[in-house]
Amino acid sequence: MIKKLDRLIIKAFIGPFLITFLIALFILVMQFFWKYIDDLVGKGLDSFTLLELTGLVTTTWVPIALPLSILLSSIMTFGNLGESFELVAIKSAGIPLLRFMRPLLWVSALLCLLAFLFANYVIPVANLKFQTLLQDIQLKKPAFDIKEGVFYNKMPGYTLKISKKDKTGSRIENVIIFEESNILQDNLITADRGVMSLSGDKQTLNFKLEKGTYYQEKGPRYSTTTDFIRLGFKDYTKHFDLSSFQINRSTDSLYKNNAQMLSVRQLRIALDSLNKQEQAFIHNNNLGIRSYFHVTKVSDSAWRYAEAKNGPVLPFKKLIPDSLKVTVQDRAGSMLSGLRNQVDIQELEYVGQQANIRSHLVEWHRKFSYSFACMVLFLIGAPLGSIIRKGGLGMPLVCAVIFFVIFHLLNTFGEKFARGEVLSPFVGMWLADLCMLPIGIFLTYKAMQDSQLFNKEFYHRSFKWARAGVIRLKTRFA
Repeated sequence: MIKKLDRLIIKAFIGPFLITFLIALFILVMQFFWKYIDDLVGKGLDSFTLLELTGLVTTTWVPIALPLSILLSSIMTFGNLGESFELVAIKSAGIPLLRFMRPLLWVSALLCLLAFLFANYVIPVANLKFQTLLQDIQLKKPAFDIKEGVFYNKMPGYTLKISKKDKTGSRIENVIIFEESNILQDNLITADRGVMSLSGDKQTLNFKLEKGTYYQEKGPRYSTTTDFIRLGFKDYTKHFDLSSFQINRSTDSLYKNNAQMLSVRQLRIALDSLNKQEQAFIHNNNLGIRSYFHVTKVSDSAWRYAEAKNGPVLPFKKLIPDSLKVTVQDRAGSMLSGLRNQVDIQELEYVGQQANIRSHLVEWHRKFSYSFACMVLFLIGAPLGSIIRKGGLGMPLVCAVIFFVIFHLLNTFGEKFARGEVLSPFVGMWLADLCMLPIGIFLTYKAMQDSQLFNKEFYHRSFKWARAGVIRLKTRFA
């Protein structure tokens, strides 16, 4: 049964949590757009595509924003309770710190479970669609935009130049159009003026030209059979296909086997297959290398007889006739060269297989470590808020940013070390949680003891006491 104290603490936590979660998501999404702004600007993307991209980016950042929001909201919740002396009243009633932390511990555990389910079932699909859409946008050509006095060559097979456009952009003057019919021959169209317009489906660009000339070359170049045709016209309409400027949506199946697109069950199946492939690869390579060292087992009684009669046998090089030495050395060198090439190829393939296995292990541990981070950062934020006893977005925000930066750096370094074989995937992906958990336990212990860890007056009094002690010592030994 939920008591009034539990309702009070949960109600005080939900508001800051929702606000900080939305703020964290907004900042992380803006970070993405700042990073990929060059790939998005000037592509003429429609509103639906931008909304879809924003939604997918927001979804992929949820596992990062959730621990940050729990850390900041827990600091704010307990800081507000301490600043309004509600925390003092609760403690004076004989209720220990862990007791009024208990409802938020259950809430954090529930958020851990939801974070894992989200990372296991939603994030793989969001990553798959996000990577596909992002690459389609990156491969899309810039939006169609012809500027005055500048040659425009983004349209396949054509180069355009317009000397002047009116304010509406429809009336054009002094138009030049180069048409690339093949490698050696170009057609040229010039016109004094015209009208530029788009079709209703925006798939075709129409030029209605007036008072111009059409130059065309036919036949093989540099021969007497080449014809050069010049036609004058009063009105001429030229159509340009703009389908290449539209975004081409790829199928999601292109990235479906990537480790980031798999759930825990799919990662487990993929790892099992990769381990079997590794064992088969090692077995086949051993057989391939042994073929280079094949020696025919033939008994040679004369060898042992010569060794018993005359002492140690001569070195192998001296047993080869002079007429065969060059042939034997060439064959041995060719065999060693082939063996070295095969070993180098096998090494590259084996390194790639190991990197693929590590990538799958990293993603498998990520789903659990990021979920458990919600509990770890709550164990830091709740006691920290009860110690500093400050609410709002001042001191709590500073403390939350500091601890989250440390957590994020440890997590980033751990992942890079895991992918680079410096650490195992387990240690690398759990490095941040393993380092931050003792800090949370320490802060919880200090909060239970009513520590003045962040009380500046305590440090001021301690400094004055130490300074007075130093003065007394100087006076005594002076």
